[in-house]
Amino acid sequence: MKLYYATGTCSLGPRIVAHELGIELESQKVDIKKHQTDNGSDYWYINPKGYVPALMTDDGYLLTEGVAIMQYLADRGSPASLSAERGASSFYQLQEWLTFISTELHKMFSPWLFHPEYGSEAQRVATQKIYERFEMIEEHLEDKQYLIDDEFSLADIYLFTVVRWAELFRIELASYRNLSRLLEKIFNRSAVQSAMRAEGIAEN
Repeated sequence: MKLYYATGTCSLGPRIVAHELGIELESQKVDIKKHQTDNGSDYWYINPKGYVPALMTDDGYLLTEGVAIMQYLADRGSPASLSAERGASSFYQLQEWLTFISTELHKMFSPWLFHPEYGSEAQRVATQKIYERFEMIEEHLEDKQYLIDDEFSLADIYLFTVVRWAELFRIELASYRNLSRLLEKIFNRSAVQSAMRAEGIAEN
C-alpha cells in the first residue's frame, strides 16, 4: 500500500496507525501547494481532491479522507486493535469521537490551515470554539486514561494529530491538564515517535 502524505498534515494519523499495527507502507511525499509528488507526478491526477492523506490500497483503489484510511488500516491489523467490534457500544462511541474530532476540531483550524484569507476575526472566533471543545474533552477525561473505555484507539490518534496544531497558532493547552496528560502519553509511544520521524516531523 502507498500513503500519500505531507509533513505537518493529518496524514500523521494513518501513519501512526500503520506503525502501531506493524503495517508496511510505501510513502510518497506531496507538495500540496504545487499539487505535485516528490517524483514529479501531478497529484491532481492521482487524487482529484488535491489534499492528503490518500492511500493506494493493495487492490488498486485510492482511498481518501484520514478517518476512512485509519479505519481501513485498523481493520487490517493482526490482531485487530485500535478499533472496536461492529455492533458493540464501543464501536459507536468510536464513530462518535471520530466524527466530533473531524467536524468540531479539525475543521476549526480552517482559518489558519486552509483559508488564511478569512482573516484575524475568523481566527479569533475559531480559537474560542476550539477552547470550548477542549473544555468538553478535558471534562470527559477527568476519570479516563483514553477517550473510549480506557483503551488506546483511533480516536486518540486522531485527537493527537489535530491538537498538535494548537501550539503552531498560539492556542494554549497548559490549562487543560487531562488533555495535556493524554497528549504526552500518546507522544511517548514508540510507534508514534517512529511515525513522526517518517513524516518528517521533529520530535519536541
